[in-house]
Amino acid sequence: MEKFKVGVIGGTGMVGQRFVTLIAGHPWFQLTVIAASARSAGKTYEQAVGSRWAMDVPIPDEARDLVVMSAEDDVEKIAAQVDFVFSAVDMKKEEIKALEERYAKAECPVVSNNSAHRWTSDVPMVIPEVNPEHIKVIDDQRKRLGTARGFIAVKSNCSIQSYVPALSPLRKFGIEKILVCTYQAISGAGKTFETWPEMVDNLIPYIGGEEEKSEQEPLKVWGKVENGVIVAADSPAITAQCLRVPVSNGHMAAVFVTFKNKPSMEEMKQIWADYKGRPQVLGLPTAPKQFLNYFEQTDRPQTKLDRELEGGMAVSVGRLRPDTQYDYKFVSLSHNTLRGAAGGAVLLAELLCAEHYITRR
Repeated sequence: MEKFKVGVIGGTGMVGQRFVTLIAGHPWFQLTVIAASARSAGKTYEQAVGSRWAMDVPIPDEARDLVVMSAEDDVEKIAAQVDFVFSAVDMKKEEIKALEERYAKAECPVVSNNSAHRWTSDVPMVIPEVNPEHIKVIDDQRKRLGTARGFIAVKSNCSIQSYVPALSPLRKFGIEKILVCTYQAISGAGKTFETWPEMVDNLIPYIGGEEEKSEQEPLKVWGKVENGVIVAADSPAITAQCLRVPVSNGHMAAVFVTFKNKPSMEEMKQIWADYKGRPQVLGLPTAPKQFLNYFEQTDRPQTKLDRELEGGMAVSVGRLRPDTQYDYKFVSLSHNTLRGAAGGAVLLAELLCAEHYITRR
């Protein structure tokens, strides 16, 4: 098949680097443009990244000699060269919102890793296995923007993807309340141990804005499209604490949950084992074959052992047991820069291509 031509805006940061590595060799996507700040424009990608390359693989050959463009100054030029862009720009929220809308209005679909448009009512915030039907709102978004091709779609916060996937197929039992504590890797802050030595042998019990996102974003993911906008669910009640821990990659969640109609543990495990989302049905290239993986061992999942499961795109669950205050408690794990960030956005782009919301120019 002819590949979709893809751009990465914000390509020199950690998430942008991850996008570059994931697009290299992708069966559907061809890396065509990398854009970043004006100070990087005109340099080759290798020169622009320099010593800041943070991935555990070398810079892909197809990216190394690409001349970096300006994400802000070259919008129309970039839009004319690609079928869509991934957005991983590091700017103020209002600036990101305006820039992504400029791309959309230039008839260039945007699949964003950023939080700026997550609460724009006609922008779908999608975990592909959980709420793929939300992409239908793109038709209404295009009417608002006055575009034929252009739109914005976003992925959710990386931390909620460690536990929302495990809870989603259980919603039919009437989830009433959730308590979650997330233990989040330093790569979620765009850091490594080399650049953030203060995190070695340390734990920081605060991540700015993260608890609010963890309590609110699942309700949009679990909402529904009505009258051209996404209406957030009004339940369950969620309370969260988010901690930064000395781990390179992988967000772990400790989850406590109460149901209106309490299932058995055997039912829950079977539902997790049997669950398939739209990406599995469509056989999308990045989709894990087994989305939710339950470990019977009492000490699993472990971040170091299990974060790379199915290329880092699967979610691991374990330690399901009764609780004294809630019905059940369990732990779950996802790779924050793969499933949670760039990989989740690549999977969303695959879904949008398969469902013909992204087409070739």
